[in-house]
Amino acid sequence: MLKKVWSYSSIVKAILFFSTFITSVSSAKEGMWLPSQLKQQEADMIAAGLQVPVDKIYNENGTGLNNAVVLFGRGCTGEVISSKGLVLTNHHCGYGSVQAQSTTLTDYFANGFWAQNNGEELPCPGLTVTFIRKMANVTGRVLYGMRDTLRGQVRDNIIAARIKYLEEKLSKASGMDATIKPYYDGNQYWVSYTETFKDIRLVGFPPNGIGYFGGDFENWAWPRHTGDFSMFRIYAGASNKPAAYAKGNKPYNAKTFFKINASGYKEGDFTMVYGFPGTTKEYISSYQLNDIYTISDPIRIAARTRKLEVWDKNMNANRDVFLKYTSKRAGVANGWKKWQGEVKGLKINDVTTKKESYERTFEQWAIANDSAYPYAKDLLANMQVNTIYADSALKTVEYINETVFGIELVQQGGFIGRLMACFRAGLSRDALRDTLQKVCATTHAFYKNYDVQTDKDVFKALMPMYFSACPHDVPAYYKAQYSDHNNDFGLWADDVYKVSLLGDEEKLKNFAANAVPADSSRLLADPAWQLYTGMQGIYKANTAVVTATNEQMSYLNRLYMKCRMQKDDFKPSYPDANLTLRVAYGRVKGLDPDGPAGYSYQTNIDDVMSVANPDVEVFRVPAKLKELYGPRDYGRWAVHGTVPVAFLADNHTSGGNSGSPVLNAKGELIGTNFDRPWEGTMSDLYFDPALCRNISLDIRYTLFIVEKFGGAGWLLNEMQIVKK
Repeated sequence: MLKKVWSYSSIVKAILFFSTFITSVSSAKEGMWLPSQLKQQEADMIAAGLQVPVDKIYNENGTGLNNAVVLFGRGCTGEVISSKGLVLTNHHCGYGSVQAQSTTLTDYFANGFWAQNNGEELPCPGLTVTFIRKMANVTGRVLYGMRDTLRGQVRDNIIAARIKYLEEKLSKASGMDATIKPYYDGNQYWVSYTETFKDIRLVGFPPNGIGYFGGDFENWAWPRHTGDFSMFRIYAGASNKPAAYAKGNKPYNAKTFFKINASGYKEGDFTMVYGFPGTTKEYISSYQLNDIYTISDPIRIAARTRKLEVWDKNMNANRDVFLKYTSKRAGVANGWKKWQGEVKGLKINDVTTKKESYERTFEQWAIANDSAYPYAKDLLANMQVNTIYADSALKTVEYINETVFGIELVQQGGFIGRLMACFRAGLSRDALRDTLQKVCATTHAFYKNYDVQTDKDVFKALMPMYFSACPHDVPAYYKAQYSDHNNDFGLWADDVYKVSLLGDEEKLKNFAANAVPADSSRLLADPAWQLYTGMQGIYKANTAVVTATNEQMSYLNRLYMKCRMQKDDFKPSYPDANLTLRVAYGRVKGLDPDGPAGYSYQTNIDDVMSVANPDVEVFRVPAKLKELYGPRDYGRWAVHGTVPVAFLADNHTSGGNSGSPVLNAKGELIGTNFDRPWEGTMSDLYFDPALCRNISLDIRYTLFIVEKFGGAGWLLNEMQIVKK
């Protein structure tokens, strides 16, 4: 079989070498390609090193590798690595599900978790994985008879109705879920046929000393030393089909899964990333880019810096607070650091100037093609006017979201409205109490991961920031409270958290158990409710401006993309990411973030130990890993006296690619994607081949940790592992 593949590749290379030479340097790196469109990229992929036909990567007969890639949860990727439904993804993708299983007694973040058989695998309520069985272009069936310039609710209603009809019809015909999404800013529509499994169980999870090693210090950075992986298993019902959790469900029988290649790689080797990148905006105008670059990103960075400072202080002082906030902190910090790198990368590349240069050529094209596209000449001017008009409102909305609504008690303030509805229902006293208790019981998940003192400290840190940044958008209630507390945010916070029912779960429960109809006045006076509702007027007014502008920009972007796809010197080959299945390809390639002396493309376990620090929690190495490291007890995973940990390649990735399989030229698994270097996080907006890299966990480190550290070698027995 291998000989046949090489023969196929060699013939195509020989025929197409000259024609692909000019374009292969750039196209082999940039791009998030629809699997169903890979045929048009096949020659270029072969020139870059691919050794298998693209029909193996994607096909509709059930044998393509698309059947081994899953949307993990709601925003990550996973890969099936055995015939028994074993799924590999990132440690941080499994974090929330593991937190739900953890207590101060189990503490899987400190101790890890390793099932020793199927019976020990832990159910994860609410967790799903979704397979994309096939995709199809349905643009003609969605947009037929539609004028380019039709806009607003009329167009939206027509499209929504057509999509609903098509999804129902296609789902019934296929026996699968059918989901239609827009591509190229609504100039194309594709349907994905999917199967979603709902019985997912935790199998393996390394402790934070491996899976979260380096924490925020290393997040969005290179070099990396993190064993960022976790393992789950898909369970199926009758006929191997999706089913709700049931003890009698069986491990999913996967006909297609990834073979694991443990022979390694060298710099320059072909790689592919297969997964679900979330959101990119590669084709936006310079005006929209500036809103991100000068308004949204800086506000989010500044506010989250203060919030994280508070959380870190309290989490480091109290292990219970740490367990409550570790998952939330990871989510907040992930964007916080990513946006810093994004701003840096946009500045280094002077992307605004580059977009402005392109826009000048576009305007010349628009004038020359006025008869065919009469709306084109005004597109950029209209984009500029709309973005400038909304800038002030955007600033206010961003500050409210990140500061005022970044305070958990204020967020939770809206819950009072649900309690008020119970009072308005005219219930008897006993019925009122019973209803209130049931409603309040729904808040348990919130309070399980809430610490009132930590949130009070966040209030003291963030509320002054809003007052300073948005002095003309401070609600009257806020001004009055600030004045009544001697212009002291600390005194104000103390009073809010002392009085509010929402600051303590037991206080809320007692209120519900003993309420009488007259207690509705207490709810209306609750400071959390007053803070929440007091901001609503300003928030809604500014949000309305931003929303209206976004709707207008959506219309303009659609026409802009329509014209760009017709313009001779620019035809977008791949659409922006939208959390649908994509393939990126490139090569193993290093980076020199600190100059030539810092150039590298791989880290190993020796590097892990060189940065380990017992005095800093995120750099503490588990004792057992030290025990293995001392005598170099690496077993079959030793490579020249060490174990590779992470490596770099120049594949185009984004959020959502976390957990994606990283494949070699044969389509075999060599790693798991988990991050990007700080300097290249602007790849969601602009791809720079000199800086943009994806960081992946070497599969050999994963297998070493599972077998030697976790003592779960039984899992390796169900995998197909090759060393050739």
